[in-house]
Amino acid sequence: MAPSFDHLRDADVDEDDYDEDEIDISDLREKYEVQLEQGYDTFVVIDGLPEVTEEQKPKLVKFLLKKLNQVGKTKEDQVYMPMENGKSLRFAFVEYASPAEAAAAVRQLDMVPLDKKHTLRVNKMTDIDRYGREGRVDENYVPPKIEEFTEKEHLRSFLADPSGRGRDQFAMYRGDVVGVFWNNERDPPENIVDRQHWTESFVQWSPLGTYLVSVHQQGVQLWGGSSWSRQKRFAHPFVNMLDFSPNEKYIVTWSNRPISIPDEGHPQLSLDEDGKNYVIWDVETAKPLRSFANLDIPSSNDAHAPPAKQQPKFPWPAFKWSSDDKYVARMTQGSSISVYELPRMNLLDKTTIKIEGVMDFEWAPSTPQREGVRQYEQLFCFWTPEIGSNPAKVGLMSIPSKQIVRSLNLFSVTDAKLHWQSDATYLSVKVDRHSKSKKSQATTLEIFRIKEKGVPVEVVDTIKDTVINFAWEPKGDRFVIITTPEPTGPTAVAPKTSVSFFCPEKAKGSAVGNFKHLRTLEKKNSNAIYWSPRGRFVVIATVANQQSSDLEFYDLDFEGEKPESDKDLTANLQLMNTADHYGVTDIQWDPSGRFAASWASVWKHTMENGYHVYDFKGELLREEHIDKFRQWLWRPRPPTLLTKDEQKQIRKNLREYSKIFEQEDAERGASADLAVVEARRRLLDEWLAWRASVEAELEEERLARGLPKHPAEADAKLPENGEEQVIEEIVEEVLEESEEIVP
Repeated sequence: MAPSFDHLRDADVDEDDYDEDEIDISDLREKYEVQLEQGYDTFVVIDGLPEVTEEQKPKLVKFLLKKLNQVGKTKEDQVYMPMENGKSLRFAFVEYASPAEAAAAVRQLDMVPLDKKHTLRVNKMTDIDRYGREGRVDENYVPPKIEEFTEKEHLRSFLADPSGRGRDQFAMYRGDVVGVFWNNERDPPENIVDRQHWTESFVQWSPLGTYLVSVHQQGVQLWGGSSWSRQKRFAHPFVNMLDFSPNEKYIVTWSNRPISIPDEGHPQLSLDEDGKNYVIWDVETAKPLRSFANLDIPSSNDAHAPPAKQQPKFPWPAFKWSSDDKYVARMTQGSSISVYELPRMNLLDKTTIKIEGVMDFEWAPSTPQREGVRQYEQLFCFWTPEIGSNPAKVGLMSIPSKQIVRSLNLFSVTDAKLHWQSDATYLSVKVDRHSKSKKSQATTLEIFRIKEKGVPVEVVDTIKDTVINFAWEPKGDRFVIITTPEPTGPTAVAPKTSVSFFCPEKAKGSAVGNFKHLRTLEKKNSNAIYWSPRGRFVVIATVANQQSSDLEFYDLDFEGEKPESDKDLTANLQLMNTADHYGVTDIQWDPSGRFAASWASVWKHTMENGYHVYDFKGELLREEHIDKFRQWLWRPRPPTLLTKDEQKQIRKNLREYSKIFEQEDAERGASADLAVVEARRRLLDEWLAWRASVEAELEEERLARGLPKHPAEADAKLPENGEEQVIEEIVEEVLEESEEIVP
């Protein structure tokens, strides 16, 4: 019989008799050790289940597992469904393999329909302690207080210009003040709101102009409505950058500092976001959908990396949106593209899209309506460099089917850039190619005609130099490029550039002909292209250049005589005006395409900061020098609600509308002239009144001294026989003076 604790002798526990390290208890430790670090983090609570009997329970569990295993791994014996009186209590406890899977279940399965009558509600097991701890739940039921309905401000009230002139708004950030103004062309802008310290770093409009974004150390705030009240707040500490989805449903924020959740918790973020850098939010609910950490960019000596320029450490935007806000994608450079479905943020088909060597990708800016395709899907394009004996490749993939719509092999590729046309009618791939010796470089343009059957590719290989800038005409089929014969890089004097215009040939019917060279302007300093959002007009400029600051305004549909050489082309190029804005750093067109603003920002230099406003013809309307000027941002407009037929009818009757607008402009000009005349008349009346008051004071003073009211009266009272006195004055005047020396 083994001795009890009370009968143990000292010899029985003598430490010298055994060595504790020699005893192997690993099997016991593995069997009985408590995993304290896991706790209940792997458990979730499923509510909203149908009420079932014991016989129906296995069938419901198997049906439920189909949903549960979409986000993680769990088994039938890991689902506990409490029963009472032979019937289920309509909820269940589920254990997942890891806390990450449990968190994914809460994020992706909550509010997901189980069938037509039941919707799942998924919560973490640990939320019971978080929300239901003693003292946090009142034992007595208190009905919720229903607040009175208060009508909210219309967030798009800015579309109704009170003057009836269809003016556009813009935001100006100067010094520590952010203001929003109406554009008044030549006159000073009309201030709508001005606030000190409205932002700590920069301001930004949402894509449709609904919100003005301010960025702070604590996060991001959205402002809007006629009173400019705060609409939403996203508490991402130390946020550096943000990006909206095209339809303003979602927003992604990024900070180079990983998120750190304090012990007392965070008002909007949970422990799932701890250590992450990116957060994707739902704008309507202001709740985070999912968070991500930074990805390591492969080094330049990576086997898949082409001999191109060094990639940025944190490429922006890291997450790119589809045009319909249904998908967001992120690239792992060199290996894959991950496409997530919104708003659940689950990985499409639970797998990433493996693309060996992928360097870049871009979503189509609208849903392409391809010929011969019944169901239109979203498209994105990507390119991969040459890997071993495999050529470089450009591909078009359809989402969600993940079907490769078109691919193109390329050789001798140094780098490539992807440029979508605004309607997704064309995709231009700017391919920088090197010679066999890799000492010289040239550029070709591979243009995909997306909407045509089979997606044919047209090659523009007449470019001898390296293309440093490319821009499609919005809603059009023309483009402009800027080339240079010298390699680009940090040099004391920027190399000379050439500006080339391209357009299609004329073709029968609605077909679009092949792209042809229209004109090249040589020996320029230009480095930037800014198309009007309505097309037709374009500004070719030299920005952020200490030696030059030229702006050239071109019209590609000039109504004058067309050169004989351009008769078969769909463009008539004309230089309308030139301008110079010293130190210009940025240029932006307003949404209507009627005005363009250029500004010199203190963020880039401190010389002559301020802005210029031009009309579409390049005529300077207004300029203002402002100390510490930072930003000018035109407020975007949402797409028109008019149908294409209604727009066509308006264009047809444009001359009739123009007469009304011209009359209003003339009346406004006349009223301005009348105001000037009235101001001058008011000043004259004030001067005459002042003169009358001075004369009255002078009369009173003369009367007090016994003098006549007017000096003329004193001259009239002189005696008629008064003696006249003549005073003569002799004045000597030297006419000439000379000096002579007599011997």
